[in-house]
Amino acid sequence: MTDSYSQVWDLDKIFSGGSESPEFAAFAAALERDTGAVLAELQSAGDGVPDEARLTDWTSGLQDLTARLREAFSYVGCLSAQDMDDRKATAWTEKLQSLSAKLGQSLDLYDAALARVPEADLEAWIATEPVSEIAFVIRERRDFVKEKLPPALESLAGELAVDGYHGWGENYQTIVSRIAIPWEEDGQVKKLSAGQAFNKLLHPNQRVRDEMGAKWEEAWAGQASLAADSLNRIAGFRLKLYQARGWQDPLKEPLLINRMSRDTLDAMWEGVASGMEPFKRYMAAKARLLGKERLDWHDVSAPVGAEGGAIAYDAAAALIKDAFGGFSQEQARLAERAFAGRWIEAEDRAGKRPGGFCTDFPLTGETRIFMTYSGTADNVSTLAHELGHAYHDVCVDGLQPFGRNYAMNVAETASTFAEGLVSDALLRAADSDEARLSLLDERLQRASAFCHNIHARFLFETRFYEARKSGMLDVEALNELMVAAQKEAFGDALSSWHPHFWAAKLHFYATDVPFYNFPYTFGFLFSTGIAAVAEAEGPGFHARYDRLLRDTGLMTVEELGRRHLGVALDKPEFWQAAVKRATDDVAAFEALCAR
Repeated sequence: MTDSYSQVWDLDKIFSGGSESPEFAAFAAALERDTGAVLAELQSAGDGVPDEARLTDWTSGLQDLTARLREAFSYVGCLSAQDMDDRKATAWTEKLQSLSAKLGQSLDLYDAALARVPEADLEAWIATEPVSEIAFVIRERRDFVKEKLPPALESLAGELAVDGYHGWGENYQTIVSRIAIPWEEDGQVKKLSAGQAFNKLLHPNQRVRDEMGAKWEEAWAGQASLAADSLNRIAGFRLKLYQARGWQDPLKEPLLINRMSRDTLDAMWEGVASGMEPFKRYMAAKARLLGKERLDWHDVSAPVGAEGGAIAYDAAAALIKDAFGGFSQEQARLAERAFAGRWIEAEDRAGKRPGGFCTDFPLTGETRIFMTYSGTADNVSTLAHELGHAYHDVCVDGLQPFGRNYAMNVAETASTFAEGLVSDALLRAADSDEARLSLLDERLQRASAFCHNIHARFLFETRFYEARKSGMLDVEALNELMVAAQKEAFGDALSSWHPHFWAAKLHFYATDVPFYNFPYTFGFLFSTGIAAVAEAEGPGFHARYDRLLRDTGLMTVEELGRRHLGVALDKPEFWQAAVKRATDDVAAFEALCAR
């Protein structure tokens, strides 16, 4: 145990020397050599039917390359996040994307080979060890390849994507690095990075929020033309590829990636719609508390109740570990390991990318967490959220790489469940109405973000892709789509909007995960449902929870719900109940506001 935790992560344990690391360069060179060798072998195998021995060798080799490439991407991603001006890290990203495209070619050839194996022979092979552990993934890959282009064309698309599709996605890093917002503090004017400026939007002082809200919108308006170019090109590439594959619905790929049906997605949004009125009551009460008729966009996450002082980093660590320990000692030990082992980059300094993430290093057996910590309650929630991701990685540790590849929607389950543990513990310990008001607000903010902000992103992106089929959209058109989506998602609860949200949000530019939005809502509501089961079952539930997390890469979400919770996720009842549970705090919040 330690009394003081570093807020700067240790990347040298992974590879020493940063983006100039000779160790990493050697690792990448070996990865490049071995990736080329596996691709050459698969290409030379021709169109015959492979025997069991060859299938086993290919499966082992491709999983090894998958884990090594993940290790490399995680390292370079950390370098880019901690210093947006690290151009060497950017160059490494491009190189790794080229390797990823080459590995993708190998996987396409492998999948095509799987499809050529007679059903009976494939099932016999899948029944053998160690393949039986990843039988679901093997069948999934065999079925998915039938939906795609021939391997040669998929290979060409992957190669072209490096400097096209992925290149436009990486351009977000260049755009966000140009954000430098002038801010006067202590009699001096300094330039705030996007990450630093965003924290001002969470400030308890209305004047600070109003001023930064205007400056934030203005700053992103200044970069909007560049952002629009990037977003249009990303969508254009996707749509052309989908068209070549014969896919009409842009949601086909994200649903396949997330291992969920359209019926489940529709049932989830139906459940969200059922809870609109309680959320409107919450936002109306909050507006009255802030002396407003309705909230502005930048007030949605404003803190209320007892302001207090900033929460020290070490105090946040203690809170999180105690809250985790109330549910699972294993989860508490993971948190201590992360804090003490310097897995977390939390320092509030210029030059960092905005936002937060958790990335795993499968070869090292650790994760790294990135955020900018300034002592707000929201920062504590973010920290707990990312530590939830880290715990998920612990639960799948030891599985084969194909089995560790869980989708984003279930990835967000462990993270939001961890947030809930911290929130519940803090609320139980609250010793004043002001403290309870603040904590209830934080919980309802989070629920609203998943049910409304994320829904606005989903509506925007769905409509943007439909409009993009007819041509590129200019900044004005994108702003209009964004505001329309926000108005629909939030109803009449807000008095102002964030037109350039599409430019500011990294998730719209992610090329590895299309529609980087609805999985968040799934994860939040799924974890809310899990919390209800945990509450009903008591202390013994954590073992079943661990098993659920371990299975997240080995079955569809519908099967996950049936097997571990006994629920039907493709029906609205589960989601309606989850939304109701998420809004149960509204009445208590209103009562405290009225005092």
